[in-house]
Amino acid sequence: MDTAGTDAFQDIAPTTLADLLGRAQVMDSGIRPLWDAPRVAGPAYTVRCEPGDNLMLHAAIHRAEPGSVVAVESGDLDYALAGGNVCAVARRRGIAAFVLDGLIRDLAEVREAAFPVFARGVVPIPGTKKKLGTLGEPVHVGGVLIHPGDIVVADEEGIVVTPAARREEILTAARAKLAQEAEESLDTWEANHRARIDDALRGLGFSD
Repeated sequence: MDTAGTDAFQDIAPTTLADLLGRAQVMDSGIRPLWDAPRVAGPAYTVRCEPGDNLMLHAAIHRAEPGSVVAVESGDLDYALAGGNVCAVARRRGIAAFVLDGLIRDLAEVREAAFPVFARGVVPIPGTKKKLGTLGEPVHVGGVLIHPGDIVVADEEGIVVTPAARREEILTAARAKLAQEAEESLDTWEANHRARIDDALRGLGFSD
């Protein structure tokens, strides 16, 4: 898995990527940072856990490459997928973050370990380790279809997934967008914004 090729995405906010990629590549707002973690970016290592079971996530922490974002489909809001020790080992192995369509426990330990976790919340009871799911197959997380190696960027603004095949295209477009925005003063933005809004209002028959 190519983790080095995703480093440049660390400097691109999810808001910029969302403008370029659209709603289909943005996870729903229920998956959020569980502590004040920094922005993370990395290729997806995909996991599917059976509801109520966390075996495959526990297997993944020993198989995912350093720099990976472990993205987990579980469909379960009753049992925790991971706890403090799992997150500490993941951090030790260089995994960038967990993005979980599910829950964790031991949040204080996770925060103390400074391991970024984006999930739907916390619950104190762990799942079982008795059911096979999948590793390295496409998964649905937060309403987004993720393939192994897709680039996941996550911070407090949300989580956006860039398809691996579009990596260079989106990176180039994002850099151009950021450069343009950096050159535009607030006065210029305000004037352009006012003109766009007034045009939209007139087009809908609105007048002061």
